[in-house]
Amino acid sequence: MELASGYVALSRSAGFVTSSSSCHFPALVSSSFSGIFSHSSSSSSVRCRRNVVEILEQRGLVESIAGESLKKACDEKPIKVYCGFDPTAESLHLGNLLGIVVLEWFQRCGHETVALLGGATGRIGDPSGKSAERPVMDEATIEKNTQGIQALLTEILQQKAVVLNNYDWWKEFSLLEFLRDVGKFARVGTMVAKESVKRRLASEEGISFTEFTYQLLQGYDFVHLYKSNGVSVQIGGSDQWGNITAGIDLVRKLLQRDDAYGLTFPLLVKSDGTKFGKSEGGAVWLSSKFLSPYHFYQHLFATPDSDVIKMLRMLTFVELEEIEALEKSMSEPGYVANTAQRRLAEEVTRFVHGEDGLEEALKVTQALSPGSTTTLDWTAIEAISRDVPSCTLDSSVVVGPVVDLCVSCGLAPSKAVARRLIKQGGIYMNNAKVDDERLLVAESDIIDGKMLLLSAGKKNKMVVRIG
Repeated sequence: MELASGYVALSRSAGFVTSSSSCHFPALVSSSFSGIFSHSSSSSSVRCRRNVVEILEQRGLVESIAGESLKKACDEKPIKVYCGFDPTAESLHLGNLLGIVVLEWFQRCGHETVALLGGATGRIGDPSGKSAERPVMDEATIEKNTQGIQALLTEILQQKAVVLNNYDWWKEFSLLEFLRDVGKFARVGTMVAKESVKRRLASEEGISFTEFTYQLLQGYDFVHLYKSNGVSVQIGGSDQWGNITAGIDLVRKLLQRDDAYGLTFPLLVKSDGTKFGKSEGGAVWLSSKFLSPYHFYQHLFATPDSDVIKMLRMLTFVELEEIEALEKSMSEPGYVANTAQRRLAEEVTRFVHGEDGLEEALKVTQALSPGSTTTLDWTAIEAISRDVPSCTLDSSVVVGPVVDLCVSCGLAPSKAVARRLIKQGGIYMNNAKVDDERLLVAESDIIDGKMLLLSAGKKNKMVVRIG
């Protein structure tokens, strides 16, 4: 990453090291951790007391490390580590999942974790990786977003992480105290040298004083957590390197301690350079309130062959031997297409949405496959209705020629197109292929008297509600 590589020379002289992700260590399984994490498949997930940094390196989850002795510190005793999440939306998205996965790895290796909500820093806005300043959010939005993310993190991490909000200490911190206790120890030259600041200063947009001081706020969070909670490690994406090292510097200056560490992981990108956490419809949300488990599963299932092994290493807890065997099988005769994608989708959906969410995703996936013999009920249709086009029609419009219904609901632009699709075998009603263009939709075709599902091919669907 450009941000991390730009700090290599400086980092080595300051005790910061860049770690390669090409190291290979044998995967071990500790029976003492068996059954602890119900979100993970007990037969294939790694649960061990190995050095967590070695595990992260092996799985490609380390971009840079601040502090040469971090690996040794992880061996000596359980440590406390934190990752911050600013409430820029009511839910986190797939791009944020790496931070949660890394926290989970620390938990599995016997360490304690803190998820820090940026109730204060979210009011400022992090300039890292941004070309323009974020719009200021009102108090109600920040509070709603904070509550949503807190509930999500608590659910995914199974209440094993301590969830804190930095607004709790910043709300009582006056400007004069900040300038005296924090600003006094910050060197402007060092702050300007941060890559995120340099890029913004060179742009037409520039950078406001508010955003410029963000690194000090995040840095002081590390000081506060170290002093109050004994947290000695901060993790974050590679774009957070400058903020993390600023925090380590403040810990050293304010607390005279040299045992604060940082670890960054790569941003989640596909082989073509695009973000893995984005879809055509926008962010791939982790909360089922904004994206159903079914559609979350489908996004992962659509991972290209060129990326699926990398994502299995980074996003799941499946043993590396199994992933390597799966990778080898992909080039062998008899490989069943999408086997690796199915494993990725199942493991990540289980981790984020639990067993119930995975069961829902699998049920809907099967039920909504055109030609499926699975009985389709209204709950399965309802599960996808917010993610696919839908309309509400009077029953008098629905009951009648299927060709007319295809046009009325917007699935086909004209009756001629609808007839052609039917002749080509491309129209399905409630997953049953429509073979006759003269077919009449009956009352009995309306599932539970509430809705029916029309499909044009495998992907174009229309939920028709009865109003």
